[in-house]
Amino acid sequence: MTPTPQRARLGSPGFDGVAGWDPDREDLALSRLEHTIEEIGPMVVALSGGVDSALLAAVATRQLGPSAVRCITAVSPSLAPSELQDVASMAEEWGLRWQTVQTEEMADPAYVRNDAQRCARCKSALLDALEVFSYAEGCVVVLGVNTDDLNDYRPGQEVARQRGARFPLVEAGIDKAMVRSISKRMGLRTWDKPAAACLASRIPHGTPVTVRTLSQVARAEAALHSLGLGQLRVRHYGDTARVEVESAELCGAAAMATQIVTRLKALGYARVTLDLEGFRSGNLSPVLPAKEG
Repeated sequence: MTPTPQRARLGSPGFDGVAGWDPDREDLALSRLEHTIEEIGPMVVALSGGVDSALLAAVATRQLGPSAVRCITAVSPSLAPSELQDVASMAEEWGLRWQTVQTEEMADPAYVRNDAQRCARCKSALLDALEVFSYAEGCVVVLGVNTDDLNDYRPGQEVARQRGARFPLVEAGIDKAMVRSISKRMGLRTWDKPAAACLASRIPHGTPVTVRTLSQVARAEAALHSLGLGQLRVRHYGDTARVEVESAELCGAAAMATQIVTRLKALGYARVTLDLEGFRSGNLSPVLPAKEG
């Protein structure tokens, strides 16, 4: 088990919960997650820095101790620089055994072509990098997949499963809302962090993924965040940027139209549009076929 001083670093106020934490649904879900982690044993956590992988890394480090949990962040042009900075700060704050590793998905022509299997190609590159550590330490690769993710078109999940990776949050029956609730109760600062999928998810299938495009999207989203907008996406359609914000922020974004247009045109976009349907995670992914029965 992790020594008490180490545990005190994981979260605020105190990693072991907040005052008045009554036994309830979140408590039971956390217990299931702890049991799953204990059953898996030593592991390599793919730590993107998002709310899911952050919770997994924190609970695993508490349960098994830092020596049994190696947290690794894959670095490539599809990771926004701000996300890398945030995960580095998180790892230091929480006392995680953390490092980065370079992934090579951009060297894969099939990934660059950006067809419907791009996510699978990316996950293969991630597993190639993480398995070096899991083989060396004789442990399992785990990913921060929650039960809601199973309803989306994510071919990378099947690749990971086939290669022996495990999804502790799924095994514990935890969805995204539960991840946030547990994280909040435990005092993890990531509990309300906006979802931040890889930058390639902003590029429609069929449009090549390039370092230049990924950088343009990253800078565009950073520029809009600096205006005070929260959860958002800048979808890249050549010289057109389609901006998605939460429905509750549509009016505010429209009021800042001049600032938004000015900033995005300065980054090379000729046209800027505001999507009136608002932010939808994964809306550039193919639609899942209807299930029979």
